[in-house]
Amino acid sequence: MASSPTYAASRFQIWFAFLCVYTFWGATYTAVSVGVQLVPAFLLAGVRMLIGSSLLLLYCRIRGYQMLWDRRTMVRVALVGVMLLCGGNVGLVWAERYLPSGFAALVLAVIPLYVALGEALLPNGERLQIRGIIGILIGFAGLGVLVWPRIRHGLRGERMEIIAIAVLLLGAVSWAGGSILARHSKFPMHPLVAAAWEMAAAATVNLTLGTLAGQWRHAIWNLQSWGAIGYLILFGSLGGFTAYVWLIAHVPVAKVATYAYVNPIVAVLLGALVLHERLEGPEYIGMVVVLVAVALVTSSQTSAGKRAAEAQERAPVEA
Repeated sequence: MASSPTYAASRFQIWFAFLCVYTFWGATYTAVSVGVQLVPAFLLAGVRMLIGSSLLLLYCRIRGYQMLWDRRTMVRVALVGVMLLCGGNVGLVWAERYLPSGFAALVLAVIPLYVALGEALLPNGERLQIRGIIGILIGFAGLGVLVWPRIRHGLRGERMEIIAIAVLLLGAVSWAGGSILARHSKFPMHPLVAAAWEMAAAATVNLTLGTLAGQWRHAIWNLQSWGAIGYLILFGSLGGFTAYVWLIAHVPVAKVATYAYVNPIVAVLLGALVLHERLEGPEYIGMVVVLVAVALVTSSQTSAGKRAAEAQERAPVEA
């Protein structure tokens, strides 16, 4: 049954959905840090996405959504999944073996800057306002301040930290590219169906690469590793994403985008409380600068977010 977003959404529902997106996704960095110490990156990401996609596909089937589309659409959905959840997510998972989870979350906070810059470079992309340009310049300066202490450590012998930062930044580029491709592809399928097939494609690639790399013999399957995978499936892939999709249909996109600078703060706090991580002084400065820059960039796109929300309000939304 279809209903209007303005009719269906209550203030409590909106606040609860924001709470889910902020906390569930913020805590995934902690869960990844726990899991990757026991299960290699390709397998950790692959098993999570295999189970998550299976559950989501089953749900979509029960709801009666159209599951299969033309070959071109399915290939593009799979490509988005590989860019987001292989290049992007596996880069994060692997990097967290050598970097604190809160630090990794802060580095990935620059993804909205990458997306805004990539959009501006496209022929028909969204042009940057002055505030957005200033935000991008400040953001990359903040990124330099953020990563410099780790690079300095790497130059003194901790070389894996430098490699992990490079992998993390390349993963951010892949995630931003997948996000731009998904935005411009305008898939005709329900967002949950698209997400399920994206996870399925990524699971296939990740598990194949993990098998070819011989990672199964290095995996430790115990209560701790399955607990991390369970959290990533239930709260990261299913709960958090479902809340995100629901918010996109009921709230202006610019407001939903605030998760980009709330999630890293949650990750830093949980990293300190649960994993006893500590950032260095310059890293805190870099954190503030990067988050301010992301806020500038996302706020500069408020008018575009309002237009998207108005368009969604004119269209029926699944109840």
